[in-house]
Amino acid sequence: MPRHTRGRRPRIVFIEPAETQVRLLSPAQTAVLDATLNVIAADPGAVKQHAAASALRDFQHDGVRVIFYATALGSILIVTYIEVD
Repeated sequence: MPRHTRGRRPRIVFIEPAETQVRLLSPAQTAVLDATLNVIAADPGAVKQHAAASALRDFQHDGVRVIFYATALGSILIVTYIEVD
């Protein structure tokens, strides 16, 4: 059965702690984060589950870590935590 979001990327939303983390990033870190979010949005289902909570997804690559979960239809990704080296 085709997914609701097939052909469309999900909208990315940050909850308050993640918003605060984004505001503290340098412009270079923000650019790296943006590229990482594009990778995640292309196929969020391919991201491994978080070790402590199966509803969460944990993406780590090249000094960037993003923890998020998706809505039931996958049309919105809710970012809960961001780390950028």
